[in-house]
This record gives sequence, structure tokens and C-alpha cells, in this order.
Amino acid sequence: MDKIKIAIQKSGRLSEKSLELLTECGIKVSNGDRKLKTTARNFPMEILFLRDDDIPQYVEQGVADIGILGENEVWEKEKDVTVVEKLGFSNCRLSLAIPREEVYTGLDYFRGKRIATSYPKILGKFFREKGIEVKIEELGGSVEIATGIGLADGIFDIVSTGSTLIMNGLKEAETILRSEAVLISHKNLTPAISLLLDQLLFRIKAYKEGQGKKYVLLNAPNAVLPDIVRLLPGMRSPSILPLADEGWSSVHSVICDDDFWEVIDELKRMGAEGILVIPIEKMIL
Repeated sequence: MDKIKIAIQKSGRLSEKSLELLTECGIKVSNGDRKLKTTARNFPMEILFLRDDDIPQYVEQGVADIGILGENEVWEKEKDVTVVEKLGFSNCRLSLAIPREEVYTGLDYFRGKRIATSYPKILGKFFREKGIEVKIEELGGSVEIATGIGLADGIFDIVSTGSTLIMNGLKEAETILRSEAVLISHKNLTPAISLLLDQLLFRIKAYKEGQGKKYVLLNAPNAVLPDIVRLLPGMRSPSILPLADEGWSSVHSVICDDDFWEVIDELKRMGAEGILVIPIEKMIL
């Protein structure tokens, strides 16, 4: 039987989130002994644990059919792969940073300066498009110390919270790109592997649709139902069922976390009662 081969980062936060995603998709993976290759127990899938910056090459060459990695690595490696889905986790930004005591005056500040980075292609393309000449010092890691040891005047690196910059006497000057984890695929998958990818994408999208949403059940007077329907449109429209008490109905719908408390307050103002809120695990559209 054909198996789809997926490459994920072998360690770190992105590895954990990738395995968590597979678990949420109902795919059981065990790698307690930290092997570089394992097989899912209940889905035709083989998992390869690799360095994240190697994943684009493995997918381009067809060693792996698909891979999960940061979008920043896709941009930097410039391999011939397809981004098939943004996954919504491992969000970060790629930013320019300078010593804390420096006064930042805009991008022209970097003209003629040395910038240390692990992403020379992204950075070089950005400054070429801006018509600003800089000298790029390519480093494999520990970019944050480059200014402190006199190697560079500034750095270009991934920033999540900014705490690492602060610890190294730096401040964020300019955000260039925003990145998140993505699912990439080989350009020429066989029909059998494409079918498995479609099945996986179906599960991923169902999981993503359920994120940040709640299922709401409430009782309300029939007179205010039109207003509640406008407030709670749901995926298509709310479900409305008559109650045993005449003149009342039960309303079932979906609400986004971002709007949760404002909507609940409005529902109560309208006369809704017995409001029940349930987390959503998956949502099939």
C-alpha cells in the first residue's frame, strides 16, 4: 500500500506543534526513542524527522512527498515546491534589529552597514528591491551576538517575543516579513499520494476551522429571534428549534472567540437565557 512521506522538524517547538497537528488529525505517531523515521499506526504515512532547513530540498527531490516547516525557510531555500496550506501556528516575524543605544532613522540607516543573518537570500532581495546597498554577514546561528562582538552593525533574524533581542542589547528596528508554519508538497505527486494528501488536508482544515470558535446553545423569546439571527449567523444560519414553552425557541450557532463576550452581553440584553457554550474540536464545512 502506498504511504505518504511527510518531513517535519526533528526537535524544537515546531516539531512539537507538527506532531500535535497530526494527533488532532487522528493520526497516531510514536517517536519516543527519537528515531529519524517512523510510521503512523492508523494512517498510510511515514514520518521523517529532519533539520527544518533541509526539508525544502528533501521535498523538491521527492525523498519526502510533503513537509511542515516555517514559511521563512521556504522563502530562503528557494526550492521548487508548492505551499499547499498555511497552518496557523509557529507565527513569527523576520525583523531588522540594531543596538539599543542607536537612533533608528528608517531603512536608509542600514546603507553601507554590515548585517548578520541566517537568511541572506531574503535579506539581499529585500534591500536590492529598496535600492539600498548593505554588506551581509551570513551566520549559521547565534546571530544576536554579532553586534556585541563587532561582527556587524545590525542583525536580521526571526523574532517571536523580542526577549532574546533585549537580552543581547538589541531593539527591533523594522519588520520585513511575517511567517508561520506551512505544509509544502512535491510538484509531481502520484495520483495515489495526491489522494492521501487530499485526505490529510481535509482533516487539517476541519481542525483549523474549529480553532478560535465556540458552539453556543441558548433559549430566547421568539420575538427577538430575527435580531439573534443577525447577531449569530453561524456557518450558514443558526438552528432554531421550538421549546415546550410557547413563544420560546432554542437557538444553536457558532461564535468566534474574538467576539465572544460582546456577543454574549448583547444576547443577554435581548433576553436570551440558559446560554451554554461548548468548545469545538473539529468543524467540517
